[in-house]
Amino acid sequence: MYLCFDLLIFLWLKLFFCIEINASVDEMKLTGPFLFILATLMIDAIGVGIVFPIVPDLMDRVGAGSAAEGALWGGIMMSAYAAAMFIFGPIVGGLSDAYGRRPILIAALATLAIDYIIMAMAQTYWVLLMGRIIAGMAGATYITATAYISDITKREERGAAFGMIGAAFGVGFVFGPALGGIASGWHITAPFWIAATLSTLNMFFGFFILPESLNLDSRRSFNKRELNPFASIVRAFFIPGLTIPLICIFVFEFANMVYPALWAFWGREVFAWNSFTIGLTLSAYGVLIAAVQSGLLPQMTKRLGDYRTLIFASMAAIISLIGFGFSTAAWVVVIVMPIAALSDMAPPLLTAVAANKVADNQQGLVQGVIASLASVAAVLAPLVLTGVFGQFVDEKGLYFPGAPFFIAAVLIIAIIPLILCLNPRRIPHR
Repeated sequence: MYLCFDLLIFLWLKLFFCIEINASVDEMKLTGPFLFILATLMIDAIGVGIVFPIVPDLMDRVGAGSAAEGALWGGIMMSAYAAAMFIFGPIVGGLSDAYGRRPILIAALATLAIDYIIMAMAQTYWVLLMGRIIAGMAGATYITATAYISDITKREERGAAFGMIGAAFGVGFVFGPALGGIASGWHITAPFWIAATLSTLNMFFGFFILPESLNLDSRRSFNKRELNPFASIVRAFFIPGLTIPLICIFVFEFANMVYPALWAFWGREVFAWNSFTIGLTLSAYGVLIAAVQSGLLPQMTKRLGDYRTLIFASMAAIISLIGFGFSTAAWVVVIVMPIAALSDMAPPLLTAVAANKVADNQQGLVQGVIASLASVAAVLAPLVLTGVFGQFVDEKGLYFPGAPFFIAAVLIIAIIPLILCLNPRRIPHR
């Protein structure tokens, strides 16, 4: 039954998005472990997206006195989740390098299932906050899954494989909000119970089908220094060849936060979109991202290589961010959105670059550091970008609601010289 479920996930990616990929990756995807990883990541994304439609009602349920208060509490929960991911990301990655990927993955799914049950039963804001912290701790689902993919793929396949990870997330974020909206009609807590059920089923499936991917000879001892996420990040930056890709990953993650942080506010301010339109555009964007990362990315890396594809994606990021920033008509958004989806090829390609710079027994550490950098971006970027937005929609000053998008574009432009340094032709042979 579980295998059928994972095969359905594969068919969604293959048929719905008209995916055409090279034979080697295709064969790898059809194995149980790879399908399990895709299922795990998609379920994780569904679990996040499924609660989006009910957040306002959920805040009212736990005592928010106004929409403003509810939004403030929701923002704090987002920051708490990101902070927990940041603190525990390197720890989880290091544990997977020491004890293997399989037990960490299974434990993460069990933790997520428990977290959703806590969220479903919560009657106070503080219990909800505890639930989000636990969910952040369970970020091992992503960290260890990416390390697992690094273990079972060839170096030349990792760019495409990480793209499939992005596609799985994209599919989850497309279906999650829709499922949450439908389930909320039954009961406000129904989305949490559905997410808990999916996590539990996949946990049992993984328990029976998932083999360990990290050989005993490739494991390394867990270092207490990894209890400090800052120390792990600093140490990773000193690993030869990692500094530039890690900087680029952080900047891309920071810039891409403009979409979840400001899309709703920007759409309402510039185009007077209602909630339905905002949700529809976000779902459309999720479909485009899944199609690009699972369909176009493998083809482009096959024909152009990872580096040239990365350059293409970076240019698409700059063009789309500037396009959104200066958009004054909805038809411009329709044109720019596919270009923005192309830019989402950059993070998985940079992740592949980082993964190819280290040995097998450091994959967990690197993926944990990458997750921590993404968490730092998730904490800082909304504060910075929403502050910029507030300044430029103030009637007293210059009116430029697209300013956050423009700033994000400037950040990507600033790292183009670093991306050019990743050209394999510029790396001397040893």
